[in-house]
Amino acid sequence: MFPDHWSLLFGQVAFYSFVVVMVTGVVLMVQYEPSIDHVVYDGPYAPLRGVSMSRALDSTLAISFEVRAGLLVRQVHHWASLLMVAAIMLHLLRLFFTGGFRRPRRLNWLVVFGLLIATLGACLTGTALPDDMLSGSSLAVTDGVVKSVPFVGSYLSALLFGGEFPGNVIARFYPLHVYVLPVVLVALFIALAALALKRGPAQFAGPGRTNDNVVGRPAIVAAVKGAGMFCFVVGVSLLMGATATINPIWMYGPADPADASAGIGPAWYLAFLDGALRLAPGWEVVWWGRTITLAVLLPVAVCTLFLVLVAVYPFIEGWITGDQGDQNLLDRPRHNPTRTGIGVAGIVFYGVLWAAAGADTMAVLFHLSVNSLIHLFQVLLIVGPPAALVVTRRICVGLQRRDLEIAVHGIETGRVVRLPNGGYVEDHRPVDAYHRWRLAGFVRVEPAQLSGTKSPVRRLRVLLATLFDQDRLAPSPGAHPSPLTPGPQTTGPSSEARSLGGSGK
Repeated sequence: MFPDHWSLLFGQVAFYSFVVVMVTGVVLMVQYEPSIDHVVYDGPYAPLRGVSMSRALDSTLAISFEVRAGLLVRQVHHWASLLMVAAIMLHLLRLFFTGGFRRPRRLNWLVVFGLLIATLGACLTGTALPDDMLSGSSLAVTDGVVKSVPFVGSYLSALLFGGEFPGNVIARFYPLHVYVLPVVLVALFIALAALALKRGPAQFAGPGRTNDNVVGRPAIVAAVKGAGMFCFVVGVSLLMGATATINPIWMYGPADPADASAGIGPAWYLAFLDGALRLAPGWEVVWWGRTITLAVLLPVAVCTLFLVLVAVYPFIEGWITGDQGDQNLLDRPRHNPTRTGIGVAGIVFYGVLWAAAGADTMAVLFHLSVNSLIHLFQVLLIVGPPAALVVTRRICVGLQRRDLEIAVHGIETGRVVRLPNGGYVEDHRPVDAYHRWRLAGFVRVEPAQLSGTKSPVRRLRVLLATLFDQDRLAPSPGAHPSPLTPGPQTTGPSSEARSLGGSGK
């Protein structure tokens, strides 16, 4: 049996997108020439005829204009890779907000995070292969970031680019993009599938569902639906590749270290790094006779720390709450307000950096000052995440109380009836056993009792565990009936009162 919930499809979409990327990548690899040797373009695209460019760009233009369906394959490859990144990110968010990273699936979380990093690496190396002006400008930014590393930055740049920038970066990136990273991605997908078979699937709580069973669709039904989802992903990728132009390299021309394209920006999945660079103040310090540019080093360090915290978060929460048991039932986000608040705060942090990458475009479109927008994003970066944490926690508490009210008293009908004693009360329609369980019959994981010496670390752990638990309402005792047991006939007035109300007296 396999759980049946729409949020569980993100992992399948990521894998099916990877299949599309692999197939189209093999087709492109046959026609592409990974060489920086210069040639003079004499192809069918008239504006670039007579322009000196690398064989890499020349072959990419030939794929786009001379190979049958070559442009379609290029664009499907690009769109499918973006779809894969988005699906992996959504899968990570689903695991986070539902608690799908808890024991025994901590390793699953690390594998999915590794998939995200490997996919970002594959996308970054792939965008450099056409050797056009857009990719060249992105590589120039990458070179500046690498060189900002104190003491060893210039050596790292020489190692990455094969000498002084721009060097022969294609000779470095091509094997990574075509051989190394695909093998890593295949290995990670296989590891994730093996872990899923070993640990079993997680499911949302409900009547008859426990940590020891799975209630869902049969394997054959899951396989058929999976095949349908694969066809859907392929169809969407083909539709986007056929109708939406992406990465039109012929408009940018060949890469030139002395030039940069105006109005360019990073790919959306790396925009948060560019936004961090824009928001960092222009600080520099001199240490041991060397100038250290904090304006570049600080945002890179902050973004790296953010990604590290995302990777190790399951272990941090497990240490705080003391939860050492296996949890095969997923949470609704509202049932863990602190975790949900932390997740929303992380989204706001990422979103502010992501939006800051387009500050210059926003300024042009809305006739605003770039400096004013940068200052606004700097304030939002500091104030936004804590505010999002507090607001999200309060919203989750309010949703819990509303669900508990509905589970106990039923749904308001708007029908007011008169009682025999002359009073009035609103009638409520009871909910069935499944919805009572879903609303207020969730399984609550109690935090471990931390006893012993009150060291500073233990006191901090107790404080954080209290924050995790204080806004989680207790499940309703009446929300745990068997799904075969009928619910209460009413939680509002008596049958006598209903008859009086129905008569209008």
